[in-house]
Amino acid sequence: MTIVALIGNKGGAGKTTLAINLAMSLQQQATTFLLDADPQGSSLHWSAIVDSEVAPPVFDATLDSGNSIEMHRDKAEHIIIDCPPQLYSPQTQETLEHCDIAIIPVLPSPLDLWAAVAIDEAITKAQLVNSNLQALLVVNQLEPRTKLSRLIRKALPELDIPVAKTAIRKRAIYRASVLEGKSVSQMGQRGAAAAEEINSLMNEVIRV
Repeated sequence: MTIVALIGNKGGAGKTTLAINLAMSLQQQATTFLLDADPQGSSLHWSAIVDSEVAPPVFDATLDSGNSIEMHRDKAEHIIIDCPPQLYSPQTQETLEHCDIAIIPVLPSPLDLWAAVAIDEAITKAQLVNSNLQALLVVNQLEPRTKLSRLIRKALPELDIPVAKTAIRKRAIYRASVLEGKSVSQMGQRGAAAAEEINSLMNEVIRV
């Protein structure tokens, strides 16, 4: 059993897209549930248009994410939780007390880097309650040839949170797949490179 939370302190970092794709990738290996703890309900909206025969079940966890985790803990091998983009929301705070791993997507921008500093502090505080909690920063929407992306990748290791070796590149296929109610792994050759990134990240996450 692995409980993975996607958290952030700033909207637009691609948290939900990663949650969906990680859940779809894990579902191919073992029973996986996706809990939507974000009041925006993006994962739930996606589940309404996805093929339920291949997708993981998606449950509303906005009212009490901690209780939702406990309710589903013994029913799946993996649980992915899509949290709100507010670090101090009740849903995020409750989730951090129950999850094993917190994944923090970070865009290659100064604003996201500054937001990650607050997350570093919040993880340390949450570990006082949940001593098993680990965290992993993931560079998302990376554009390798830009100077800013290179600078951000050099700056992130200055934080106390480990940085994933796998970076998620900026690819239109991520948005297109969600709009079609799919994951990148279901997009054929168009999604092959993105699917490889997701699988690589998944292998890092479940070994953290």
